[in-house]
Amino acid sequence: MIIPWQEIDPDTLNNLIEHFVLREGTDYGENELNMSQKVEHVRQQLAAGEAVIVFSELHESVDIKLRRELGS
Repeated sequence: MIIPWQEIDPDTLNNLIEHFVLREGTDYGENELNMSQKVEHVRQQLAAGEAVIVFSELHESVDIKLRRELGS
């Protein structure tokens, strides 16, 4: 189930994004970004609709996925 990021408390959203960035070890190309830049990048992806927050009822977990990974 996709959870609208706008409905998540700002502190919770920030913590979720930080956890995602730390867990994923996302590759940002040749330019190394600091944590706040990585968080802002993910936040921009959410705002643009490129990424979504997904709740898994089966695993009772929340994750951030690229929309293209979901086949939507």
